[in-house]
Amino acid sequence: MRNYRNAFVFAVVGNIALIGILGGIWWRSAQHRKTEAAMPSTSSEGAQNAPNGRESASMAPHEPSLVPVQLSPERMQSIGIRMGRVERKMVGDEIRATGNVAVDETKLAYVQLRYSGYIQRVFADATYQYLRKGQPLFTIYSPDLAATEREYLVAKQNQQRVAGSTVPGVAESAVSLLDAAAERLKQWGVPPREIARLESTGQVQQELQVDSPVAGYITERNALPNLTVQPETRLYSVADLSTVWIFAEVFQNDLGRIKVGDRATLTVDTYPGRNFEGRVNFIYPQVDMTTRTARVRLIFPNPGLKLTPGMFVNAVLQVRAGTQLVIPASGVLQSGTRQVVFVNRGGGYLEPREVELGARAGEDFVVLKGLKEGEEIVTSANFLVDSESQLQAALGSFTPPPPGAGTAGVMNAPQANVELSTDPAPPRRGSNTIRVKLSEARGAPISGAEVSVTFYMPAMPAMGMAAMRTPVSLTDKGNGIYGGAGQLESGGTWQVTIVAKKNGQTVASKQLSVNATGGM
Repeated sequence: MRNYRNAFVFAVVGNIALIGILGGIWWRSAQHRKTEAAMPSTSSEGAQNAPNGRESASMAPHEPSLVPVQLSPERMQSIGIRMGRVERKMVGDEIRATGNVAVDETKLAYVQLRYSGYIQRVFADATYQYLRKGQPLFTIYSPDLAATEREYLVAKQNQQRVAGSTVPGVAESAVSLLDAAAERLKQWGVPPREIARLESTGQVQQELQVDSPVAGYITERNALPNLTVQPETRLYSVADLSTVWIFAEVFQNDLGRIKVGDRATLTVDTYPGRNFEGRVNFIYPQVDMTTRTARVRLIFPNPGLKLTPGMFVNAVLQVRAGTQLVIPASGVLQSGTRQVVFVNRGGGYLEPREVELGARAGEDFVVLKGLKEGEEIVTSANFLVDSESQLQAALGSFTPPPPGAGTAGVMNAPQANVELSTDPAPPRRGSNTIRVKLSEARGAPISGAEVSVTFYMPAMPAMGMAAMRTPVSLTDKGNGIYGGAGQLESGGTWQVTIVAKKNGQTVASKQLSVNATGGM
């Protein structure tokens, strides 16, 4: 009896333990299935909606949508809309740059001797002294030159003595020696007047006067009394300033429009109201990596020597681009990475059109693509028209049923509930977490939808603010909850449009307003 009781107790305890183990296994399995249901899908579609499973939908910056707008004549007049025409005409522009005056290197000369010697007296003894061609510079004593002059005199005497000789070749040899001595004097740069004096007087000159070979200003002087001179010694640098160079710094964006030979003008603060005329002489094939400018060399006549080396000047390069299709620059709306104009189609119907523009030419832009000659565009109040276009595009983001769906299709469309919440609440200027809860009319959550939330704030021209639009794509978090991160550029009242699509069909939409904190 006792053994039977013990066996019964052991059986009961074993059954209870077995039930506990089975219950634990079942509970863990249920929790595992619940966790898998709550986790985002790891399929390729889920990876696109929620990369790495994080609650972050980084908003890729893109341009806001634009749609055509139609305004009444009264409305167009009240906001000050004016029109301009696309036309073809001769295009010219000005490129302004700063620069410095420099010596024209093609008119720079050096004074050097072709023999050695010793300077005795110096006449041109100051830097920037003006020299006339042939003006005395200094005197020099040269033993080599004196010896060559003596050889010349001896050769001349021998030629005279043997001039009547009947011995063949004697007279010819004497003439050849005289010519060789004279040619040596000429090659050394001895002026003809010195050779004529030597023949007339028969005396060797101990000091030879050296004259300036060119006219100009002395920019460098090394000739000093008692200086020993060698053929490589640079005694003077002489610059002819009748023409000068201007080194202008031109931005690399303008280099493609400049050609050698283009006209240029410059002004100097020293001479207010006076314009100097010149031309482009050379474009240097190198851009400064610090300033992003390249040197353009201009050449200018310099009557009266008004332009001196080192002077700072303002240059204007006259650019001609031929006949081009152009529009007024005020008609272009620079919108981020694109350029938009509003084309007047008549009856107040304004169509936004993206265009491709070339260089600016004065008050016009060259049109490369997007417009035709004769079309009319808006040239004022563009920001107001752009704000109206963005507003209508944002409010029209809900896609109506396709044509032909009929009344039954609209009546049978699911009526879903849409609830918007933010973290923080209310939203603030900067980063916010956006959540949307979708549920059917009976309360069942809607999963697997594509949900987008668009925040839009119209332009406020009085405050200098353009229209702002922030689209946010939300990720399915399960149980009808969708979330993502959004960046609001400003505080204030935002118009919010929520659109949910599933299998290509719109299942829910809602429009509301929210007030964000943080100031403008």
